[in-house]
Amino acid sequence: MSYTLYEHPLSGNCYKVRLLLSHLDLDYERVSVDLEAEENKTPEFLALNPNHRVPVLVRDGKTAIFESAAILVYLAEGTRFLPDDRTGRAQTLSWLFFEQNNVEPALAMSRYWIRFLGNPPELAERLAARQAEGRRVLGVMDGYLADHDFFMGEIFTIADVALYAYSHLAPQAEISLDEYRHVLAWHRRVEDQPGHIAMER
Repeated sequence: MSYTLYEHPLSGNCYKVRLLLSHLDLDYERVSVDLEAEENKTPEFLALNPNHRVPVLVRDGKTAIFESAAILVYLAEGTRFLPDDRTGRAQTLSWLFFEQNNVEPALAMSRYWIRFLGNPPELAERLAARQAEGRRVLGVMDGYLADHDFFMGEIFTIADVALYAYSHLAPQAEISLDEYRHVLAWHRRVEDQPGHIAMER
């Protein structure tokens, strides 16, 4: 089985997939998609993902899977990174949905506006609201991690992979992690896992 990952190196969503692929020790080909040149809107790319977003994982040159959470679940099937019991699986998916619906819109968007758009003044009010939401979701994570090593208790799963990606980039969204000591300790535990790779900066 061969894999090709269409991605952008600075995307947290793409990093999630690369991180899990590294943990699984799977070989894959990386294809960088130039978003500024709108390579994600070409007919060839739209045939892989009609929603024109990265990442996209292509298996054996023909089967395309898009949306980072779906890719994580697909790759984790039958491995230690996704519980195989019904309840454990649902709890893992709960954290994946939390990441997509709460963490990403707050932290990823704040980071994007600051790092890639140069923090435009006309977005100041919206940015402040996103940053406030970012602090709230980090607080949710911090509270949970006060009593757990990982988001599935003692087990490192794709929930941790997903939540780590943008939470460790919070400083790029001008959100300090200093007051979230449990999150910081969890970051260190994630980074100590065999197969961990750093995100490209």
